[in-house]
Amino acid sequence: MKAKTVLITGASRGIGRATAIAFSNEGYRVGINYRSNRTSAESCLAELQGSGHQIFRADISSRKGIEQLFNDVIEAFGRIDVLVNSAGIAIENSMEQTPDEWLAAWDKTMDTNINGLAYCCFRAAKHMMEQKSGRIINISSRGAFRGEPDMLAYGASKGAVNSLTQSLAKALGKYNIGVTAVAPGFVNTDMAEGILKSPEGEMLINESPFNRVAEPEEVAKTVLFLADESSLFLSGTIVDVNGASYFRM
Repeated sequence: MKAKTVLITGASRGIGRATAIAFSNEGYRVGINYRSNRTSAESCLAELQGSGHQIFRADISSRKGIEQLFNDVIEAFGRIDVLVNSAGIAIENSMEQTPDEWLAAWDKTMDTNINGLAYCCFRAAKHMMEQKSGRIINISSRGAFRGEPDMLAYGASKGAVNSLTQSLAKALGKYNIGVTAVAPGFVNTDMAEGILKSPEGEMLINESPFNRVAEPEEVAKTVLFLADESSLFLSGTIVDVNGASYFRM
């Protein structure tokens, strides 16, 4: 039996990188998508267990980039069993900005975090519908629920990711495709490093009764669990991985 294939967007760093390593440890062939840092992508590739893994350069904020990515991955691997949408950006988008600054930040965030993610879901789903099986796992955020006053587009985009996840779960269940999301709080990655080392960092860390933030590997293990055959009936679920720092009803 051939190894299952997982495509992970934004896999050269942070949660995506830890997820790539976790899947390789379970025998998956891993497609590592990266946008610009080839050195980091190659470093991730070198950490993976097993063989047959590949790196794929593509900007998922671009339809052309996504088309090329999926064409390349399917040509290389023949199939995609799991898609993990990990690529994302978090930039300032606040009421203190000028109209031009605000719109530029909004558009840039949405192009990656929801527009690109949604089209990746579409391309993967069309392929998985032919296979009559598959898993799509989207990386969301605690910010979708608690609000992000300094990153309005980020919070809005992650809320849209959650809604899309649940709508796709309804649409794709008849094809034996499960769709879920993981919503971490702060994670010990380079994306969060600046704010965690800022004056408010200690307060943010102490929001969790564990007095720390999540490690990328903890999020990756949750993603790996959601990709398992036994997790199909979790389709539509949004899993909080925030160390009891925030509860939603």
